[in-house]
Amino acid sequence: MTALRSQYGINLIFLFIVHLNHGITKSLQTFSEEQFLLELSDDRSSSPVTRPPIRNRTPPYLGNLHLGFHQHQQHHHQHSETSENEIYDSDESNLLRTPLDRGPHFDLSASKNITALVGKTAYLNCRVKNIGNKTVSWVRHRDIHLLTVGRFTYTSDQRFQAVHNPQTDDWSLQIRYPQKRDTGVYECQISTTPPVGHSMFLAVVEPITTIVGVPDLYINTGSTVNLTCIVRNSPEPPSTIFWTHNNQEINYDSPRGGVSVITEKGETTTSYLLIQRARTTDSGKYVCSPSNADPSTINVHILNGEHPAAMQHGGQLRIGDPLYVFVLWLISFLLGRR
Repeated sequence: MTALRSQYGINLIFLFIVHLNHGITKSLQTFSEEQFLLELSDDRSSSPVTRPPIRNRTPPYLGNLHLGFHQHQQHHHQHSETSENEIYDSDESNLLRTPLDRGPHFDLSASKNITALVGKTAYLNCRVKNIGNKTVSWVRHRDIHLLTVGRFTYTSDQRFQAVHNPQTDDWSLQIRYPQKRDTGVYECQISTTPPVGHSMFLAVVEPITTIVGVPDLYINTGSTVNLTCIVRNSPEPPSTIFWTHNNQEINYDSPRGGVSVITEKGETTTSYLLIQRARTTDSGKYVCSPSNADPSTINVHILNGEHPAAMQHGGQLRIGDPLYVFVLWLISFLLGRR
């Protein structure tokens, strides 16, 4: 009997140990699974998000092209990401995006072709909006020469310099003492990937001043002298045109009277110096001096009855000219038939 009770006690102890071991194993297993899930959740929440937001992932200037790229490269996310992008791209309000959404771009209204005078500083202007961390460069097309990057000059020709106005987003190329050889195409570039550029044409011209009838003009005493000065190839009309007689500026209010000037400004500027009732004292050197061009000179001779071949008649025709001879012959012929 005692042996039987001992055996029964051993069995109870064995069953208790088995049961206890099973509970501990189950609790340890449960704890391990819960701990694993908790640690996995913590890792996901603490790790940075690698997928950028939709608006940054699809720049407005790439549009559907960029969307197609993601559909091809991320096929396993096709359904979710395509639907999100389609909602963004098809949103009608996004068709009227503000310039802040466009990224770096040119304001073409402030970037135009330029005509400059020889020797007078010229500026090619480039206005870039939303430049961000990008840089602006200037390239000369004639020899594909990099001139400036940002505010730094990359050419040995120190006449070229970049000028930046942060208030207007302008990046100008300054060219000091321009010459005719500087005429050509210049490109303003933004350092995007790939770079984008806008080309402008610089025309460097030298205005030409001429006086009709140079170098000598002959006028009869008492006739009206009409000196015509023409200024061509000027990007803008000269602000003033001075006339001088024998190195003295002409006084249009002098007691002599009958002296006046008429100036017509435009792409071609013309100045007329009119001297009525010409006298011998009106002979001499006359110079037309535009404010933005070289002067031109003519020698005027007031004659008493002489008729040299270069004499002005009526302000237009000259004795000795074939047209003048033909007009005289025609008048004589018509009068002879009466």
